[in-house]
Amino acid sequence: MPVLPEAFTDTLKGLPGFDIQSFLQVHASPERVTSLRLQPEKVTDPSVLFPSLTKTPVPWNRYGYYLSSRPSFTFDPYFHAGAYYVQEASSMFLEEALRQTADLSKPLKALDLCAAPGGKSTLLQSVLNRGGLLVANEVIKTRAAILADNITRWGADNVVVTNNDPRDFSRLDGYFDLVTVDAPCSGSGLFRRDPEAVEEWSYDNVMLCSQRQQRILADALPALKPGGVLIYSTCSYAREEDEQIVEWLCSEMGMEHIPLQTDPAWNIIPGEKQRGYRFYPDKVSGEGFFIACFRKQGAAKASPRAVSRKKNGISLLPQKDADRVGDWLKEGVDHVLLTHKDDVIVLPPQVAAELPLLQQHLYLRKAGVKAGQLTPKGLLPDHQLALSTIIADDLPVMELAAEQALRYLRKEDIRLDNAGNGWTLMRFGGMNLGWAKILPNRVNNYYPKEMRILKAGTPDY
Repeated sequence: MPVLPEAFTDTLKGLPGFDIQSFLQVHASPERVTSLRLQPEKVTDPSVLFPSLTKTPVPWNRYGYYLSSRPSFTFDPYFHAGAYYVQEASSMFLEEALRQTADLSKPLKALDLCAAPGGKSTLLQSVLNRGGLLVANEVIKTRAAILADNITRWGADNVVVTNNDPRDFSRLDGYFDLVTVDAPCSGSGLFRRDPEAVEEWSYDNVMLCSQRQQRILADALPALKPGGVLIYSTCSYAREEDEQIVEWLCSEMGMEHIPLQTDPAWNIIPGEKQRGYRFYPDKVSGEGFFIACFRKQGAAKASPRAVSRKKNGISLLPQKDADRVGDWLKEGVDHVLLTHKDDVIVLPPQVAAELPLLQQHLYLRKAGVKAGQLTPKGLLPDHQLALSTIIADDLPVMELAAEQALRYLRKEDIRLDNAGNGWTLMRFGGMNLGWAKILPNRVNNYYPKEMRILKAGTPDY
């Protein structure tokens, strides 16, 4: 258990709702909170997950659940199928903030600016209108790759993953209806979960983070349309990263603070001047967190205009080829099939219409769902298609037992009895894990090498 330095706790004195005795007590306790959030397009009944564990709803999120103990997620096939996202419960309050500030009945254009590893992006995707667009951005290349993998597991087709500096978004002047900024911070709210972070804490780092947060926000705010919503959050307790940023946004950046309604039973503490909301681990079942919501003031502007696909190397898939891919996709869902280099990309029409503009101004790491590559013999299907929510329901499948599923997820050889032939979806508990190609004398495992399980272990089922 971490020992909190006095230099740190001294900075918290006088904060709204701060009780040093109970705060120190909860940090000294060995108890930890574990929570996850369902992917509602893949699973709606939490009882199928970890049946031996008790699952209690997170009060401010429809799909969030506390677990009675922490299982081994690495060795759970459902995790690799994208059935849920392991997310800290306090940060799930983002859903409540969205419901009180944004018109979710409309197809919004949303930007998650500091998105890796993907917790808030997957939450946004589940809450936003399916007719909208979500851009999930991460500035660090390696973390953008992790973000893209987690979006792939989630299976959504209306998400574009980008790898850009916040200032790049100023090129999209007044483009987004909603911007969320879960800003890089000093991390004091996660000291229980990450004791090593205690050793790295310093007031100088708090001030550096505060300056970085202002730069990030100043660079990105031009991309938010007047009347649009900004949701700012950190996992820090520091005034300098929380209320002082709120004050700066309101006084210097033309933002209007939006108050929220919270249930008193949740024990969420309003920030200084009743602006923003604080989550303390001695008061809520979760980690330290701060969130504040704003509306951008000013007159509406014309949105940036779309550009030609061909100028950006994107083109519509010819109809004869689209017919060959169509059998792999769910019926009754409107799709646009595009080609980029050798890949077939599947997007909702509203995202396909915006893609050329996004590609003109940003570096795209992933867009929609990659169906695969067309060959003279047919489609060479991609892993993104296997985990997507738009895949056809009548493709060949093979249900695997838990041990078989783990062998598959380690990209090891698997033996299948009474299997068919050709491209087959490997499944566990009715959820897709990926592709295998079944041949007369062997099974070729096509699980992506970079996503395979590297550790030894056994499932909890």
